[in-house]
Formats: sequence, C-alpha cells, structure tokens
Amino acid sequence: MKNTLIIGATPNPARYAYRAANLLKSKGHSIINVGIKSGEVAGVTIEKPGEIHTEVDTITLYIGPHLQSEYVDYILQTNPKRVIFNPGTENDELEKLLRKNNIEPVEACTLVLLATGQY
Repeated sequence: MKNTLIIGATPNPARYAYRAANLLKSKGHSIINVGIKSGEVAGVTIEKPGEIHTEVDTITLYIGPHLQSEYVDYILQTNPKRVIFNPGTENDELEKLLRKNNIEPVEACTLVLLATGQY
C-alpha cells in the first residue's frame, strides 16, 4: 500500500480531493491530509503544510498551478517517489523541477487510477 499525501484536502464532500481521500482509505492506503481548510477527511485530520513527512510514496495534487508555488519546497523536502497532477493541476514548470529532483510527475486522475487498479 502507498502512503499518500493529499495537497488540497478538504472536508467538502463535493470536492474530488474528498472523494480521493475516502477511496484511498477504502483501498487500504494510508493518507496524510494537507490543506488550508480545517476538519478531517476519511478519519484523518487536515493539517497545514509545515511538518515534513517521510516515507511518502505519492503526493496527489488538488490545487491549481497558481497556488502550487507555495508548496514547492514542501513537496521537494517530502521527497515522494511521484506526484500526481490531477486534471486542472498540470504545471510544466513544477514537473520539470520534480524530474530534476528524481521525482516522477504523473498527469492523471487519482480516482481513475484507483478505480482501474493502476494506482
């Protein structure tokens, strides 16, 4: 199972980040919720970006490119194996930076990857 950090976590059930958190947990993955909203998702508290988590396999992004610059150092210090750019979060500049740091950028939908067994 893959330890997954969700950037853009929200307690709003209408958001894809919320759905992804619940689906990840139901498939047996451990999650870390990071975002600006307070609350919890899938039984896990949403924390503000700050604490650097180790042993993160995947970061899945649910924030647009205009907000991602605030998270670049956080992502690099977390040093995941891959970062999933969900639809609407694609960012060529960040993807290049990840490659330079041996982190695989993946343009895909976390929900689809989970539903099709490709996660």
